Amino acid sequence: MFPTPIDRTSRPWQITYQTLLPLALILWLLPLIAVAIFSVKPDSDFANANYWGWPSSFEGFTNYALVFTGSDMPQYLLNSFKITSPTVIGAVGLSCMTGFALGIYKFKANIWLFFMFVAGNFVPFQILMVPVRDLTLQMGLYNTITGLVLFHIAFQTGFCTLFMRNFIRALPFELIEAARVEGVSEWRIFWYVVLPLMKPAIAALSVLIFTFIWNDYFWAVVLTQGVESQPVTAGITSFNAQYRAAYHLMSAGSIVAALPPVAMFFLMQRHFIAGLTLGAVK
Repeated sequence: MFPTPIDRTSRPWQITYQTLLPLALILWLLPLIAVAIFSVKPDSDFANANYWGWPSSFEGFTNYALVFTGSDMPQYLLNSFKITSPTVIGAVGLSCMTGFALGIYKFKANIWLFFMFVAGNFVPFQILMVPVRDLTLQMGLYNTITGLVLFHIAFQTGFCTLFMRNFIRALPFELIEAARVEGVSEWRIFWYVVLPLMKPAIAALSVLIFTFIWNDYFWAVVLTQGVESQPVTAGITSFNAQYRAAYHLMSAGSIVAALPPVAMFFLMQRHFIAGLTLGAVK
């Protein structure tokens, strides 16, 4: 049922695995390597079709400086933080409460409510594009950071509730029963008993949601336009002119846009890896 560990396989297979793994890693990183190379080349290299050759001149400092001083990249980065931070707080905060309710209380509609949260995760976002955009226009939230934050919270709460509910159901129920015997109110049980035990799950889920929202491109394009509200994933396209694209600046901007989630991953690596499996089983 489970794959055999590499150290228990035959020696020829171990050698094959050790040979293919670096090749797979290079293929996986090849697009990122290409973007990094493009970001330090002058614009003339693209006109001369020097895509993979050695840069005719090293323009890394100039390109990256121009990204910050000659474009609206600082505003796009600020917009991304304004969108991502409230979304993480809102989605994780709501899911803590909904996960507590669905994981602790047993009532007839429990499984159906849980099914509603889970079912929302299986609806393709592309199907919702037109009605969601029309709804934002009717509510006056189109092209606003507030509108994008609210819809991100709505879409992410289902996954977060699934995550938190499974984690809470794995906690020792005897702790909650003991608190009830002592006469502790349900709100205080949630705040003082359950929530402290959820800190690992909250940390892992926060890293996951931060990565999801920061890298979102679909809703950023559908629900926003313009410098005042677009996040960095959509703002990078501003380097595209009418007749040509500034690929060197677009590549440098892409590297800059990727730094915050990469830094978050390395700072919270232990929680991020745990978030891939935490709450998967009871």
